[in-house]
Amino acid sequence: MLQSFKLCNLVLSRSFSGYVSRMRYLTRLKEDDEACREALKSGNFLLYHKLSPLLRKTSSSIYKLASLKTSDLEQILEKVGKDKLFVNESFLLGCTDMGEPQFSLEVGDIDRSALEQECRGMFVDLRKAFFMLPGPESPLAAKGQALLRWHQTNCFCSATGQPTVRNQSGSLRVCHSSGITYYPKMAPVVIVLVSDGSRCLLARQAMFPPGMYSALSGFCDMGESVEEALRREVAEEVGLEVENLQYSGSQHWPFPQSSFMLACHATVNPDKTQVNIDKAELEDARWFTYEEISEALQKPPSDPRRDPPVFWVPPSYAIANQLIQEWANQQQLSRKLHGIK
Repeated sequence: MLQSFKLCNLVLSRSFSGYVSRMRYLTRLKEDDEACREALKSGNFLLYHKLSPLLRKTSSSIYKLASLKTSDLEQILEKVGKDKLFVNESFLLGCTDMGEPQFSLEVGDIDRSALEQECRGMFVDLRKAFFMLPGPESPLAAKGQALLRWHQTNCFCSATGQPTVRNQSGSLRVCHSSGITYYPKMAPVVIVLVSDGSRCLLARQAMFPPGMYSALSGFCDMGESVEEALRREVAEEVGLEVENLQYSGSQHWPFPQSSFMLACHATVNPDKTQVNIDKAELEDARWFTYEEISEALQKPPSDPRRDPPVFWVPPSYAIANQLIQEWANQQQLSRKLHGIK
């Protein structure tokens, strides 16, 4: 079983009662089509062009998600030859701390350059956007894309082949022929940082950008617990037997088809660290020292596609980075206690 379970810090603005009010408001928008249509009149919209979010560069040269008010979006749509009622095709994402509803809208059938000019921004591939956006905005960008993708791939009923129909908020789709209701889903994925006490194990797949190594991960099999999935993945991919597990946190990850990442630390016997890679899964896997990890965390690449370092780790938004940072912090503390620089 997992050795410990730590509660993630939930940053709630204002008061708990304010948070409860917002959640109940969102529930009403999800379930009441008329209430959602009314909310569209005063919403904030994130635009996506073929699943790439719209970003704007601020006066301080920082990129942020471009959020458009309903009236501004309607004017832009009319300028590019689209009916302003197209806003009704958007999907509910959530609401701001001020209680303003947020929506995502796919505009891939509109000329990209014309939209970028009118919106004073640019559409950026989501993976690249993670390196450009402030940390708090990345989850919202990911959620918007994931919801759009789910609707694009669930237009038909798997039982009857008949078209499914969305509700106004986009919280579900229904097949009126079979009566089946479909809800957006995430696939559970375990991700684990393995350590032998003084080193951590990172791996890379052939599809990774050059030089990037990350924690081991894999989808949970049907009927598996988190513990079972983690032990199996480590054994399958690198031929090691896990001794202890510790839960770290969770995260939604929009790739490949919206995953729910369950992150843990794991330890192995320091006398049994010989790695035996499954070449069908991994291109490489090796042990890294604290010094190597510390340097990689301190010098993240600004654009790894143009000038990739020899070794680097996932960006700060990814939960793999959180695992690596936690391990490095623990190593640093241990070194201080033992007088090691």
